[in-house]
Amino acid sequence: MNAGEDKQQDYRPLADRMRPQILDELVGQKHLLDQAKTLRQALELGHLHSMLFWGPPGTGKTTLARMIARYANADFTSLSAVLSGVKDIRQAIEKARLNRQQYDRASILFVDEVHRFNKAQQDAFLPHVEDGTITFIGATTENPSFELNNALLSRVRVYVLKSLDQESIIELIRRALTDQQRGLGSRKIQIEDDALQLLAQVADGDARYALNMLEIAADISESGEAQGSISLAVLKDVVSGGVRRFDKGGDAFYEQISALHKAVRGSAVDAALYWLARMLDGGCDPLYIARRVVRMASEDIGNADPRALTICLHAWDVQERLGSPEGELALAQAIAYLACAAKSNAVYTAFNAAMKDAREHGSLDVPMHLRNAPTGLMKSMDYGKDYRYAHDENDAYAAGEYYFPELMGERQYYFPVERGLEIKISEKLKFLREEDEKARKKGKT
Repeated sequence: MNAGEDKQQDYRPLADRMRPQILDELVGQKHLLDQAKTLRQALELGHLHSMLFWGPPGTGKTTLARMIARYANADFTSLSAVLSGVKDIRQAIEKARLNRQQYDRASILFVDEVHRFNKAQQDAFLPHVEDGTITFIGATTENPSFELNNALLSRVRVYVLKSLDQESIIELIRRALTDQQRGLGSRKIQIEDDALQLLAQVADGDARYALNMLEIAADISESGEAQGSISLAVLKDVVSGGVRRFDKGGDAFYEQISALHKAVRGSAVDAALYWLARMLDGGCDPLYIARRVVRMASEDIGNADPRALTICLHAWDVQERLGSPEGELALAQAIAYLACAAKSNAVYTAFNAAMKDAREHGSLDVPMHLRNAPTGLMKSMDYGKDYRYAHDENDAYAAGEYYFPELMGERQYYFPVERGLEIKISEKLKFLREEDEKARKKGKT
């Protein structure tokens, strides 16, 4: 084996080489690692407890787990839930048991992407966490409330890691460029200020991505005419095609559509357009957004402005017919209209109340006068008898008529708001109720 092959085998990516070894090297996560914080104190004292790190990629979940093992002088075993199964878990548990019995040494079992384990695999940890054989540390990018068993969640403390801000990413990049032992310092790589800013921006809070792209850009800059200087042009070429963090079906997906919906509901037109742009920039299917926008028109605008639903359906149609970018502009128009429109959830609330009654009261009979009578037999059984045809009544309204099942009595679900067209609707319904009351009183006398 020649020297070149030795060097290739020993190669470790820059992101791995620059992994922090001590607390002072960690960037970000101050809400967890400031001096007075529980996790910081546990680290420095070497006190172990089972925990779960929940946060976006590249925020230091694995780094923290390794650091905890180092500070506690504990054996560290790492498993990937993508590649490992129950057999691997059992082997790790047996190793931890030997460490405890023969060396009186604590063991940390770190499981990356733990949400990928099924219920049986997650349950396999429980007795060994309970009896202290292992200290369990999991890492996940998904909401543990939905992805982890309650039994496992009850045995760990959840720590939420946040995306790194651009200043923190810049600090990491500069550290990597100047570090002589682990970084690129010995290669004397320089980076232009605008390229540095762009890299921090496209990293989108992911330290690993930033360092990986930095390493690629450094290699390209050394092989070209730039002679070790990373220019804006080089960096643009390296990061081209990158997208923002937006995992369909994951937390970021649902958080952003929730933000869009709530901005529309709150009449915050500029924020609504921002969240639309974020979702499209992240690769969200515009047709998914179109469907949700139609929902917003019915749920939050309703009859306060019925035009909203039509505009949203037209935007959906434009997206299907023309695609991008024309369709996306139509979606933006619809969202801006929704945000500015008068708001009413009266129909949404009324429908939910009606559904509740329908479920709770069961299959009540349709009143005889409301039944259809297409056959002679049905007519002989009084189907449709005494039905009042509204168009034959004054103002095309059968005042005093009943339409609910007899065992339910009258109900009111729909309470129009004093906004938009529902002001007029409310006035009309009030008038009709007064007419009903007059007719019913007259019928009793």
